[in-house]
Amino acid sequence: MSLKHAEHNPINRRTFLKLGIAGATAATLVPSSVFAKSVEERHRSIALYNLHTGESIKTTYWEDGVYHAEALQELNQLLRDHRNNELHAIDMKLFDLLHKIQQRSGSKKAFHVISGYRSPQTNALLHNTTHGVATKSLHMQGKAIDIRLPGFQLEDLRKVAMREKVGGVGFYPKSNFVHVDTGRVRYW
Repeated sequence: MSLKHAEHNPINRRTFLKLGIAGATAATLVPSSVFAKSVEERHRSIALYNLHTGESIKTTYWEDGVYHAEALQELNQLLRDHRNNELHAIDMKLFDLLHKIQQRSGSKKAFHVISGYRSPQTNALLHNTTHGVATKSLHMQGKAIDIRLPGFQLEDLRKVAMREKVGGVGFYPKSNFVHVDTGRVRYW
């Protein structure tokens, strides 16, 4: 653009410079937030440690809109009924919920798993011998997990889970765990 042409332009040099500085500032701020969001949306990972079997896993189970079958199988194996080794498909929404809880907590540690999938036989046994085990527990459908997060207060874990407004959140401070599931939203 020639200087002569610029003189007829309603945007003067000072306004042009201000817009340029504002644009440059915005350009340095936007990409980092867009990048952070795109990475979070592109990858979902989870780390679990089964207290009963001693097994652990840290895996990316979802990437670019696709759930990884191999990672899901490994997670199902870790969350099997440890009393009889019965496997059941775990609801993928439960993994998504755990991923969100992990993100919000800021912790990089693995969730300690107290109970994942429960076979109907195990659930009946626990219902008859343990207080608070539901006869139609969502654990039997692979839609529930009992967890704690090392270094993170149990009450804070409960609050983080409740903020997600996904499924049920049960608080069991005497037994040192929080129950989360993908059923209807409710708290106890």
